[in-house]
Amino acid sequence: MGTFIVQGGKSLKGEITPQGAKNEALQVICATLLTSEKITIKNIPDISDVKKLIELIGCLGVKITMESDSVTSFEAATINLDYLQTKEFISQSSSLRGSIMIVGPLLARFGKAFIPKPGGDKIGRRKVDTHFIGFRKLGAEFNYDSSDSFFKVEAPFLTGTYIHLDEASVTGTANIIMAAVMAKGRTTIYNAACEPYVQQLCRMLVKMGAKIEGIGSNLLYIDGVTGLKGCMHTILPDMIEIGSFIGLAAMTESEITIKNVSYENLGIIPDSFRKLGINFERNGDDIHVPHQDHYEIETFIDGSIMTIADAIWPGLTPDLLSVLLVTATQAKGAVLIHQKMFESRLFFVDKLIDMGAQIILCDPHRATVIGLDKMIKLRGTVMSSPDIRAGVALLIAALSAEGKSVIHNIEQIDRGYQDIDTRLNALGADIRRI
Repeated sequence: MGTFIVQGGKSLKGEITPQGAKNEALQVICATLLTSEKITIKNIPDISDVKKLIELIGCLGVKITMESDSVTSFEAATINLDYLQTKEFISQSSSLRGSIMIVGPLLARFGKAFIPKPGGDKIGRRKVDTHFIGFRKLGAEFNYDSSDSFFKVEAPFLTGTYIHLDEASVTGTANIIMAAVMAKGRTTIYNAACEPYVQQLCRMLVKMGAKIEGIGSNLLYIDGVTGLKGCMHTILPDMIEIGSFIGLAAMTESEITIKNVSYENLGIIPDSFRKLGINFERNGDDIHVPHQDHYEIETFIDGSIMTIADAIWPGLTPDLLSVLLVTATQAKGAVLIHQKMFESRLFFVDKLIDMGAQIILCDPHRATVIGLDKMIKLRGTVMSSPDIRAGVALLIAALSAEGKSVIHNIEQIDRGYQDIDTRLNALGADIRRI
């Protein structure tokens, strides 16, 4: 198990470029299974979740060529479907939640797919019903063996249909889109997730020859085609990492420029940090966060306490609530953080309380943060990262705290953040990896 030793209290300065988006990378890499032709993907983040997925599809028979540090080509000319029922595949896929998105492409191209219950962060119940209900509506037969938590989906062919999703699941939407692009006839998906990463997947599929209308909305029309071709695709910068750097700069009283952020794809994220009183400027496609001694949380117009809650896109992504929460601990004022989607994601606040933060955990979904206005610094402590986003929030807390902090289980952070210690140390942080 890896560990970070963090000496806090240092102000950072300089420029940093966000990595490629983790969530988009998982989707578009799975989409390479839809064609036998070569697909080249640029700006792939070098993080453990993505590397695991690339290794998994490589074991399926995909030819993988690393053309540079962040550019990889994929050729899925020959796929060994028998590998889907091996112990090695079960071990690989059950540790990676994104592995479930190989089902849609395999079902579309080969008529069958197998997958064990996917893994991922332990942040609450994360059902996969949306995926399989969609596949069934397209004509697939679905079987689930509860004794070994194994899913089996088969269909001699898929037929376009009307699908009204019960939830706007990002991975569910992506999976169903990838299945539908080669179904017979038209598929209509209503209440589709419309995050920028889903839009990116759709644009990549269109370059491959798919016919998709309504990209960017929650109503998609997909006319099935008989085959898809290769293409070149560039992954967006990771909006979660961009938000993390904004919060980090405010907490540590740093001056940081975040380069090439694809600002038009950040949605409500910049305004969410402004609600905490954080000032920053947009310079072209960069975000400059100046040094700030203090920042004050806004109130609603009637003077009531500010509430920041997650929502489906174009609302606030739940992946940033942990960062917003920790950033609020050193603001002036109070805020209610409402995590609607996952009931275990706020449980990491006990570690912040141990560091001196004033937080009331109201219930599994809500926490009230009373900002210390930097009059009382957080103090270093020993803690363990429970998931990717809480892990980076704890790292931000440790960088702002007085004294030394020890963060165990940093493999969770490495799943979503590329060389985070090296990149922050280049700005003046003091993070040692053990």
